[in-house]
Amino acid sequence: MKRLYIDCSMGAAGDMLTGALLELMPDREKALAMLNAAGIPGIRYEAEDSVKCGVSGTHVTVTYNGEEEVTEDVSGEEAYAHGHGHTHDHVHDHDRSHAHHTLGDIEDIIHSLKIPESIKEDVTGVYEIIAEAESTAHDEPVHEVHFHEVGSMDAVADAAAVCMLMDEIAPDAVIVSDIHVGAGFVKCAHGVLPVPAPATANILAGLPVYGGEVQGELCTPTGAALLKYFGTEFGTAYKETGEKQNISIGRGMGRKDFDRPNCVTVYLVTD
Repeated sequence: MKRLYIDCSMGAAGDMLTGALLELMPDREKALAMLNAAGIPGIRYEAEDSVKCGVSGTHVTVTYNGEEEVTEDVSGEEAYAHGHGHTHDHVHDHDRSHAHHTLGDIEDIIHSLKIPESIKEDVTGVYEIIAEAESTAHDEPVHEVHFHEVGSMDAVADAAAVCMLMDEIAPDAVIVSDIHVGAGFVKCAHGVLPVPAPATANILAGLPVYGGEVQGELCTPTGAALLKYFGTEFGTAYKETGEKQNISIGRGMGRKDFDRPNCVTVYLVTD
């Protein structure tokens, strides 16, 4: 039996989960080539070694037409200056130059990918979780929600990568620890939002989460959706049993630096 434990003590994001799962592959570069061969329009995956607070792992960068989606954490004072965080109508000038996608557009892109139908179904399932959460957050019908182009393609890329790697690993169970969401505010296309962002909070509703220890967004909507879609058990941390087991460990590193290693750690345990 193969059990995959996911340590979310520093939250979860799609690129971090991708990096962690890549480290479980027998050949990281071959697996990376598989991701790039999926045919996601404009998407490029790159992986590099990374060290955070003395802990090593893999950092994955996903670009769409050479551009990387970036969110920015802000302080409480900055959030106040932006109108106490209630800035859903605010869109940065940088974002105005980009087109938007609907859920139907995203589903068409997923169905065009050069991956097995079963994995397409997984990617669609993950993205539908995100779309439903955004729909609830913005009080719009799910098929009328418009996703910022760079962000939506980044989410498709993250979802596709994790789904492809999970298919390669084929765990019998996916056990997710308590999920650290962080604290404070995050600046995104909708303006300045509290952590966890509304869509993330909607996805994680009913799951064991905690926050307040680290200022910043630790769990993204895509990371939350992937955990919810694949998780079979929540709230259980990995612990050594003392029994003879085959254990592989992977660490996916985040971009930001904190006073502790910013990574998702996965443990693949085979009995």
